Amino acid sequence: MAETTRPTHPLTTDEAWAFTAERASATTFFFDFDGVLSPVTDDPDASQPVPAVPGVLEQLASVVSRVAIVSARPVSFLRSRFATLEHVDLYGLYGLEVWHDGEVVTEPAALEFVPTMAELADRARAELPGEILVEFKRLSVALHYRVAPELAETVERWAHEQAEKLGLRIQRGRMVAELKPPVDQDKGMVITEGVRKAGCAWYFGDDMSDIKAFDALRAREAVDPAFFGMAVAVANPETGAEVSSAADLTLESPDAVAAFLTDGLRRF
Repeated sequence: MAETTRPTHPLTTDEAWAFTAERASATTFFFDFDGVLSPVTDDPDASQPVPAVPGVLEQLASVVSRVAIVSARPVSFLRSRFATLEHVDLYGLYGLEVWHDGEVVTEPAALEFVPTMAELADRARAELPGEILVEFKRLSVALHYRVAPELAETVERWAHEQAEKLGLRIQRGRMVAELKPPVDQDKGMVITEGVRKAGCAWYFGDDMSDIKAFDALRAREAVDPAFFGMAVAVANPETGAEVSSAADLTLESPDAVAAFLTDGLRRF
């Protein structure tokens, strides 16, 4: 089949899938985890991918060049949820950790902050109200106020004070403030590197950190007329409007993501 001209945004899903299927061997799919492959839960440890997701990701990986999950979760968490996947790469902690070919690679510059983060998590549990769920991720600490949204200002103020004191960075998201090492790594940087040799890439996200990934697709399109990027948002009541406004397409839920991929795979 002869190659088609790169479709111009905005475009229909049929156009996007047609171009993608034609360039499957040069296509990468990237997915956030929470809110995209799994519903967001009050307890982060309770999150599980929707039942259809593992199978559809493995099937997708069999027909395109690469499939990867790019998450704020540690690789260890992602591995526990996707242990059966053999052909899906995992980027944990915004890319500070990478699981590829059976091995975890950690950004060396972040490792020195492991003791700092452990101490920070202990202090957060002692100093913040009990309703705040403190998630220690080895290289970061996430402060979840989903069950107590009225404490958002308290959490944000405490996080800002700690970031200033310890030289850390803050990543804000859906009912969460996360403290991270001052290492230049985010989802946008993961995607920028991940699409260097790709002819087509899709990214599915639902939160503020995912907008940087969308921007990375746009930047690649700007410098490479042959490259096609598709930014897909997943609707939610907290950051949905901002993320959707930066995307090409919005889906309603993680279940809708699985159904959308299942339908798309019929085009290959």
